[in-house]
Amino acid sequence: MTDQPHPPLEATPMLSEVPLVQHMLNGDSMQQMILVQVNPGETFTIRTEDGQVRCITGPAHVPMVSPNGTMPPIYVPPGYMSQVVEENGVRKVMVLPQTTEFHPSMPPPPPLHVPQYLPPHPAMLHQHHMYPREMPPHFMHQLPPPQMYSEQGECLPLIQDVQCARNLSPVVSQCSIAMTDSGYPVLLSLSSSLMTFSSHRGLETTFTVEDLRPATAYYIKVCASCGSVKGPSSEVADFTTMCAPPEAPAPPRVILHSKSTLVLQWKAPNDNGSKITGYLLEFDEGKQSAFKEVYFGHAKQYKIVKLTPSTNYAFRIAAKNDIGMSAFSEVMTCCTAGSAPQPPAPPRLSASGVSWLTLEWNIPGGLTAGDTLTYTLEMEEEGTGYGFKPKYNGEELSCTLKGLRRSTSYRFRVLAANAEGRSQPSVPVEFSTTPDKPGAPGRPALRGRVQPRCLHTVWDAPKDDGGSPVTQYVLEMGQNHNDNGWEVVYSGPLREHVCDSLKPGTWYNLRVYCQSAGGQSQASESLTVQTAPVPPGPCQALQLAGKARTKRKELPFNPAVALLAWDGGAPVSQYIVEMSDSTQGPHRTFYQGLETDCSACQLVPGHKYCFWVKAANQAGWGPLSEMYEFSTAPGPPEPCGPPQLAVKTPTCVLASWEIPACNGAEVFEFRMEWGAAEGTLTLTYCGPAPGYEARNLLPATAYYCRVQAVNSVGAGPFGDVAMVTTPPSVPAAVRSVAVVGEDALAESLAGPASCLALRWEEPCSHGAEIIGYNIDFGEQVPISVGKTNHYILENLQPDTTYRVRVQAINGIGVGPFSASLKARTRPLPPEPPTLECAAAGPQSLKLKWGDGPSRGQLSGATHPSSFVNHPGIDCPRLVCIYSGPCHTFKVQRLSEATVYQFSIQAHNEAGVGPLSPLYSFSTSRSPPPQLKAPRVDQLESNHYEVTWEALQSMRGDPIVYTLQLQRGRELEQLYRGPASSYKWHGVVPVCDWRLRVCAGRRCPDGVELWGPYSPSIALPGPEPPAASESVAGSRATSRDGVAPRKDRAITDEQFALLLLLGFAIVAILFAVLIQYFVIK
Repeated sequence: MTDQPHPPLEATPMLSEVPLVQHMLNGDSMQQMILVQVNPGETFTIRTEDGQVRCITGPAHVPMVSPNGTMPPIYVPPGYMSQVVEENGVRKVMVLPQTTEFHPSMPPPPPLHVPQYLPPHPAMLHQHHMYPREMPPHFMHQLPPPQMYSEQGECLPLIQDVQCARNLSPVVSQCSIAMTDSGYPVLLSLSSSLMTFSSHRGLETTFTVEDLRPATAYYIKVCASCGSVKGPSSEVADFTTMCAPPEAPAPPRVILHSKSTLVLQWKAPNDNGSKITGYLLEFDEGKQSAFKEVYFGHAKQYKIVKLTPSTNYAFRIAAKNDIGMSAFSEVMTCCTAGSAPQPPAPPRLSASGVSWLTLEWNIPGGLTAGDTLTYTLEMEEEGTGYGFKPKYNGEELSCTLKGLRRSTSYRFRVLAANAEGRSQPSVPVEFSTTPDKPGAPGRPALRGRVQPRCLHTVWDAPKDDGGSPVTQYVLEMGQNHNDNGWEVVYSGPLREHVCDSLKPGTWYNLRVYCQSAGGQSQASESLTVQTAPVPPGPCQALQLAGKARTKRKELPFNPAVALLAWDGGAPVSQYIVEMSDSTQGPHRTFYQGLETDCSACQLVPGHKYCFWVKAANQAGWGPLSEMYEFSTAPGPPEPCGPPQLAVKTPTCVLASWEIPACNGAEVFEFRMEWGAAEGTLTLTYCGPAPGYEARNLLPATAYYCRVQAVNSVGAGPFGDVAMVTTPPSVPAAVRSVAVVGEDALAESLAGPASCLALRWEEPCSHGAEIIGYNIDFGEQVPISVGKTNHYILENLQPDTTYRVRVQAINGIGVGPFSASLKARTRPLPPEPPTLECAAAGPQSLKLKWGDGPSRGQLSGATHPSSFVNHPGIDCPRLVCIYSGPCHTFKVQRLSEATVYQFSIQAHNEAGVGPLSPLYSFSTSRSPPPQLKAPRVDQLESNHYEVTWEALQSMRGDPIVYTLQLQRGRELEQLYRGPASSYKWHGVVPVCDWRLRVCAGRRCPDGVELWGPYSPSIALPGPEPPAASESVAGSRATSRDGVAPRKDRAITDEQFALLLLLGFAIVAILFAVLIQYFVIK
C-alpha cells in the first residue's frame, strides 16, 4: 500500500455551491444544517463571501447551512475521500483516506507536522476548499515540492460524439471520448465533482461514457499509466449533453374535493434541458375504462367539475417540452364526496345478564347500493358524570358488552358513519343488568339457654346481597334421624325466629338461605343443637310374660315400647320395680337395674300381690306406673314315667303309661311323641286316655316314645324315653319300573321289535334279604328272576302294548306288585326301495329310488366289477356315499366308461332295514374338448394350408377331426380324418368365408363322440398384382436375417376385445373432460 507516492494535492469539486456560514440561523424552513468533522491534525479552510479565507484546526465540528437543502462542495486532497453519514437527523461529512499504494522510486510522503498546500485549479477558485493539516499515519516522509510537468506523456481527450436518447423511459445520455493511447484512468467531473471510470488496457483509443444527465456540462481529463507508474494528467476538456423530453412527473394530488368537483395539483418534473411547454391530464371517467384527456395547458392545478358523488376516479399526468412528451405518472385514484347517513333507530336489548348486555340495531334508511356503514355504540353509566363513551366500532348490527356491573342502569345510543362523515346519534335508551343471587347468610346461632321445647334462633345477613336487597329469609329444620329431609319452619324478612313445639332431648339441624330479585342463595352452614331433656313419663302397668307358676313369677317389660310412655328426651338409665302385699301396705324394692325383665320368687300360691315400676334418666326419676294386682295360681303336673310298649304285629305297637301328680289341678290331657330317632320325635297322640296303639309302622325298625301330662295350669315336663323294635316282614312294593334302550344294557337285544328291556329300583327288604323278583306282563304265569334290577322280555309281538308289573321276594314271603307299566314293542324295519339310474354322464351318475315316508341310506361299491377282477371275492366292499331324506343323489368324480355297483337300505324309527341286491350302472364316455381357432397360411396364390392343434388319444380311443367352411349361413365339410393340417388348392376366397374345426372320439363300438367347434377364423384375401414384388422383398429380408411378417385376420374374440377397449378409452376421456370442465 506504500509502494507508490500520492499525487499532488489538488482541489476536487464535489456536489454543489457552498452556503454562507452566517445563514445558519436565518430561520428559513428550507435550510439544512450540515456538520463537517475535522479530525485531529487536520485544517479546514473556508472562503467567505467577502473573499476572506478562514482556517479551522481540528478536532472540531464545523456547522454549515444549505439554503436549498443541497450538500455544499468540499475539496479533499488526492488519496482522501468524503463520506456523508446521518446521525439523529443531522447529516455529517467525514474525510477519510483512500487505499493507496507506495513505490520506492517515488519521493517519500511529507512529515505529519509539515502541511503542504497546493493552489486549486484556476477554474475552481470560486469554490471553497478543505485541506488536511496532517497526513495519515502511514505517510512518514516529506511531500515533494510541486513538480512541473511538460507536455510529453500528456494526452488531451477529444470529444467525438454526444448523444441523447429520446423516449418515454428515463433519459440516458452518453458521449464517446477519443484517446491517443490505451490503458489510462479517466476522470469525469460533473458540477465540480469527480467520478473515476477505469478504462480497459488495450489498443483502443476511445472510451464511451454512459448514464449521463441530459443538458449537463461535464469536465474530463486523462493520464497515461504503465503498470503501477502513472504519468501526469492532461488538460481538462468539457462537453455538454443534449436535451431530452421531461422526466415522468409525480402523480397529482387532491387539494379539494366535493360531491361533483375535484381540484388536482401537481409539481413540475425535471425538464432535461428544455423548458416545459404544457401538461396533459387524463382520467378514466369513473368507469375503470380507457383514459381520456381532461386538460392540457401550462397550469399546475386544475378543477374537474360535473362528477358523480361517491365515485372513484383514476388520474395520470404527463409533461411536454420542445423535445417531446414525457412518460405518464403513476395512476392516482380518488373519490368524490358523498352524504353522511341518517341517524339510526335506538338500539334494542336482545339479552341481558349479571355482567353483560347484548344490544342490536337496524340499518338506517336512505342508503344507496354499495354503501358501507360503520356503527359506533356509545354507553353512559349513571352517576359517573363522564357522559357517553364509545364501546363498539364496527360493521355488525349487534354487540355484546361484557364486564358490566350487576344491577346497574346504563344509557346507550348508536351512530352510523360512512366515508363522508358520521350521522347524528340515535335517541338514548336505558337498560339495566340483572342482579346476582345473594351470598349465603351467616350460620344460625342460639340466643339464650336451650329449652326443652323451644329454640330462639338468630342469623346474620349475607355479606354480598348480589346487587338487590334481600326480601326474604327461609329457615329450615331437620332431625338427625329423620328421613323426610328439611322442613321450612320460618319464611319472612326478619333475621330471628323462635322454634317451638319441639321434643325435649332431640337433636335438630338448622340452616337458613335468603332470596332477592337476583334469585335464591346457597344455604348457610347448618347448626346442630339438642333440646334439653325432662324426666321420663310413667311406665305402663306390668304384664306377665307367661302363665303364673306356683313359687315364681316373671315380669318382663320394655320401657321404650310397651311399658314406658315417654323417655323425656334422654335415654333411661335404670328402672325400679316395687312390690307390696296390699294396696295400702308399704312398698319394697325387689329389683333395680337397666334390664327390662325380672322374676318375683318365693311367692305364696293363691295370695294377692301389688306391683309398681318407674324409670329414671339424667333429668331425674319419673312417676310410678299404675298398680298391677296379681294372685298366685296352681302349678303344672309332674313328669310322667317311661311308657310300657307291647308289640302286636310287625306294623303295630301298644303304648301305655301311669298318671303323674297333678300339683293342685286335675290332669285332663296327655301328649305322646313318637319317632324313629330319639332326636326327631313328633307329637303322635293328644287325649285323656293313658294309652295309645301306634299303627302303620315299618317292620324291623327301632322306635322311641315319651309322654307329657297337662292340667289347667299348663303342661308338665316330658318323662323318660322308651324304645321298642318291630319284627321283620315281606318286602315293600317295587318302584321306578321303566323300559330302557339297548345302549343302557350290557348285552345287545336279539330283536328290537320282539324284545323289551326293563329296569327297576330295589325296594326296602323290611329286615329280610330279597332273594328274587316276579314279573307279570299279561295273562300268562309271571316270570321269576333272581336278585337283579333289570331283565329283557323276549319273543314278544312287534308293535304291541304290554302291562308290566314287578314284585320282590324275601325269606318272609312275597311283597306287593308295583304299579302297572304300559310298554310297547317297536315295529319291524322297512324293506329297501328299488334303485334306478336317472342320468349317466362321463364323470357322474344320478340315482333315483322309490318315494315313501322312510329315509334312505345309500351305499356304493368303490371297486368296479366290470374292469377290475378280485379273485375269491364275490361282493365288493361297500362304502356309504349318502344318508338323508331325499330320493335322488348325484354321484360325482367317477371315471368314464366304468361300471359301478350300488346297494340301498331304508331305515326309520324302528331301525335299519336290510340291504338291497347290488345294482350295476355304467358311466358314459366324454367327448373331446373344444379346439383353438385354426391357423390359415397362404402358401401361394389360391393355395392355403390350414393347421390346428392335435389332441392325445383318450383312453386308447383315436381322435379324428372335421374341418368346415362357412359361406355366410352355408356350411361345407372340407376335411375329415386324423390329420391336424389340410392343404387347400385352387380356390378363390371371398371376404366372408371362415373356417372352423372340431375333434371327435372314435369309440371301439364304432360310435363317434364329437366335441364343440372351435372359434372361426376368416380366410386371407387375394394378394394384389404387386404381391410378387413384396414376396421377393420379404424373401430378401429373410435372407438378411429378419423374418418376414405375415398379416393375419383378427378373430371374433379379438375384435370384441378391441371394441371393449375402445369403449373404455372413450369413457375415461369423457370422465376427464367432465372432471375438468364441469366439476372444476
